[in-house]
Amino acid sequence: MSDGLVMDRRLLEQQLLGMHLQWFAAEEEGRTEDPTEQKIRKSREEGKVAKSADVSSAVVMLFAVVALGILGRSMLDAIIDMTRFYLQLAGEADPTSSGILMSAFYSYFPRIVLPLGLVAFVAAIFGNVVQFGFLFTTKTITPDFNRVAPNIGKWFTRSFMSMEALYNFFRSLGKVFIIALISWSIIISRFDQLTNLIRLPYQQSFGYVAQMIFLLLLVAAITLLALSLFDYAFQRRQHREQLKMTKQEVKEERKQFEGDPMVRSRMRQRMQELLSRNLVQNVQSADVVITNPTHFAVALSYDPATMSAPTVTAKGQDEAAFRIRTIAGEAGVPIVENKPLARALYAEVEVGESIPEQYYEAMVIVLREVYRMTGKKVLYG
Repeated sequence: MSDGLVMDRRLLEQQLLGMHLQWFAAEEEGRTEDPTEQKIRKSREEGKVAKSADVSSAVVMLFAVVALGILGRSMLDAIIDMTRFYLQLAGEADPTSSGILMSAFYSYFPRIVLPLGLVAFVAAIFGNVVQFGFLFTTKTITPDFNRVAPNIGKWFTRSFMSMEALYNFFRSLGKVFIIALISWSIIISRFDQLTNLIRLPYQQSFGYVAQMIFLLLLVAAITLLALSLFDYAFQRRQHREQLKMTKQEVKEERKQFEGDPMVRSRMRQRMQELLSRNLVQNVQSADVVITNPTHFAVALSYDPATMSAPTVTAKGQDEAAFRIRTIAGEAGVPIVENKPLARALYAEVEVGESIPEQYYEAMVIVLREVYRMTGKKVLYG
């Protein structure tokens, strides 16, 4: 079966089953080609990028824990003040009549929650930016009914009976095991101090427990961030696999990018016609044509008022050289044979460029010949 028929069959199956492209894995039939730059760019514009939710959550947790360590004292003071304030109002007959409770709430709540919330918000943005850069698109939130009702069999297979499902299971299990092991080792190392807390004052015991909890959170955040790097590498690989294309898709995309062959052929033909017309005009306006005499032909123009040196207006080899000589003969442009100069100018000077200084002396001889042939004095020097 050809690649085109395979792709058509898959497209038909997707339409009949209401499947979304995200439910297909890279090992599906035919998807063996690496994605093109155009496919990757289009996927990014649609919001489909390689990212790991573990990286974002680990960055948020790490930033929040560090912020908690820095702002913890002020947050605790605000909580104590709020608790003391509400307990003082508890004995009043009707504390809600003056709206004092709500005003107190709006006074204390931002001081307790807002700093940590802002840090977590910035961390969430940072955690995504470091993965795939700045990207804003509304296509990811556009309603798509194919996502609402996917093929249950495919979804179940991919979610519970695939390598990706197996990876997700062991990844979650591994994170729980590693965090539990690290927490257990920290607690065991301080077990003697914990058992003696009952003999210490309340504030000292509370401070020690708070420090240990902060240490547990910080170590857990760093550990999760380190583990998330492996998940990010896996997600990048999975994203690359999901973007793989069939050979037919690559051909179709190349055809769209480069244009239809017939259109390209017509454009080349049109370009050749334009070049041909320009060639005729450039040769007819030249002052001299230097030939090999049969293999090379170079047309030059020189206007002392506007040019610092003679300029090549057209050049050609073999058939193109014959055409230049023919046009020059019909237009009455002098043709001078100078094999070394013609070959050198054809190889070293492009159309529209002035000749190098090393050929000035040879051009003086040529222009003298032009003067002898036409009777027109051409100043040079």
